[in-house]
Amino acid sequence: MQHFLSVKDAIDVQALVKEALLYKKTPYADKHIGKNRTMGLLFFNSSLRTRLSTQRAAQNLGLELIVMNVGQDGWGLEFEDGAIMDGNKAEHIKEAAPVVGQYCDIVGIRSFPTLENREEDYSENVLNQFVKHTGRPIVSLESATRHPLQSLTDLITIEELKTKPRPKVVLSWAPHVKALPQAVPNSFAEWMNAADVDFVITHPEGYELAPEFVGNAKVTHNQEEAFKDADFIYAKNWSSYNDYGKILSQDPSWKITTEKMALTDNAKFMHCLPVRRNVVVDDAVLDSPNSVVIQQAGNRVWAAQVVLKQILLKIIREESPYLF
Repeated sequence: MQHFLSVKDAIDVQALVKEALLYKKTPYADKHIGKNRTMGLLFFNSSLRTRLSTQRAAQNLGLELIVMNVGQDGWGLEFEDGAIMDGNKAEHIKEAAPVVGQYCDIVGIRSFPTLENREEDYSENVLNQFVKHTGRPIVSLESATRHPLQSLTDLITIEELKTKPRPKVVLSWAPHVKALPQAVPNSFAEWMNAADVDFVITHPEGYELAPEFVGNAKVTHNQEEAFKDADFIYAKNWSSYNDYGKILSQDPSWKITTEKMALTDNAKFMHCLPVRRNVVVDDAVLDSPNSVVIQQAGNRVWAAQVVLKQILLKIIREESPYLF
């Protein structure tokens, strides 16, 4: 694995999931492979689970860590080619990224979209500039359009908890007080399309995701119909893709309730967190035995660890091919 930016970087998705679940039982089995190597984590926006789980995963593999909040700890970065830098941006990505590459063997990047310009956000300029200029493997810690570590985690959790060979998995839009990116639902849809599940997306009209992410999923505007006989309910808000970044509806009837969960086949409730209680989902659902959000969050470690292992093995092979 050269980089980890999307499901396309996973050669064998099921093998990755199985290896992650093995790490859950033997977290320190490969403590030696990261020895004397360093991972840098650069955050352009806030993080709790991604930050802590990736740090823990790296430590389990023996990696040293450098963590930086770019907006607070570093210079303002310019990403535009040919820019006349006479404003508040003190450093260009063409210098900053390769300098980071001098200090780190692997670099994790977390960035968010502006939700103002769809073409610009979906170009993944921040992430791709680091890929282009750092000279090191890049791990996406969430980008403008995807959150692959979260989605691998979600698939790990589904594999761990499923009670039938091909479970029904429903991604449901839910209301929120602010406009949120499409990254998590985009990525979740992408990974579910690569898995052996019966995948359904339900949302109000106007909240269609980009077709390349929807893939072969069944899409319905009838939430109750979608929930019928479901094995997993994944709730998430996102802003409009077509009317980009806009909140078209805050319809409280789309909130996840015990009545809706009763339509399912005793489904597990999933959410990437953080979640706004009694806006996205009722307390009664979130606090129920069928809520697996904490277990899901815990699996973030094993998702990150299996990805970092694959990248470290590639580095070692390239440096010492005679060992393989």
